[in-house]
Amino acid sequence: MSFLFNDWKLGKDIGILIFRLTFSLVLLYGHGFEKLTTVFSGQEIQFMDPIGIGSTFSFYLATFAEGVCAMLLALGLFTRMATIILIGNFLVIFSFHAFMVGDGFMILESRIFYLASYVALFFTGGGAFSIDSMMLNKGK
Repeated sequence: MSFLFNDWKLGKDIGILIFRLTFSLVLLYGHGFEKLTTVFSGQEIQFMDPIGIGSTFSFYLATFAEGVCAMLLALGLFTRMATIILIGNFLVIFSFHAFMVGDGFMILESRIFYLASYVALFFTGGGAFSIDSMMLNKGK
């Protein structure tokens, strides 16, 4: 019972690992793979232009965030850099759905969860079970 009240480093690191894997792999599976497949298959890109930079460039930015950065996050490689990109991506997504489209809370809910998770992972980093941690601790 004492583990509930003590500073349990292993538990924190396992918690960060589960959190990181959940929010990266779900994003990759639900959004990233489809976008990456579209890019590599040469299919016609039909995407919105929420920030006025062109629909094709917007699609490539979203693909990089939801595909490449989600993979980096799952590995725990360049975790904080990947989360900065994902935070920017989800700020655009949230703003688009909240203010341009006017979606209600049911639509915004998942965007809020994703955004909050990437902000939290920015502050925690990848944890002990990440490539970032292995690279930083290699010389010690």
